[in-house]
Amino acid sequence: MTTTECLFCKIVAGEIPATKVHETETTLAFRDIGPKAAVHVLVIPKEHHVDIAALAVADPALAGDVLAAAAVVAEVEGLLDNGFRIIFNSGRYGGQEVFHVHAHVLGGEPLGPMISL
Repeated sequence: MTTTECLFCKIVAGEIPATKVHETETTLAFRDIGPKAAVHVLVIPKEHHVDIAALAVADPALAGDVLAAAAVVAEVEGLLDNGFRIIFNSGRYGGQEVFHVHAHVLGGEPLGPMISL
């Protein structure tokens, strides 16, 4: 997939609308269109990387920016007191659906077990 075909690259470019929650020079956070919790925000690097492993190898500082942005999202969404979850799905078996690295920030209600089989 090229970056011109990537859904999240199109959101970064402003070609597809998103409800922005937080933005920095290197990251963008926006509400998930199919939320799995009361609060469900995606945090992405503006630069295209396929998954968290690729990002960590290619640009550890940018990986840190994504994590820092996720922490800010948790704070602005009021999740710090009761807790929240940050999830990176990686690869087909990991449940990744969009192959542009993204963190899911989930909270605002009890989330239950981490994995339900």
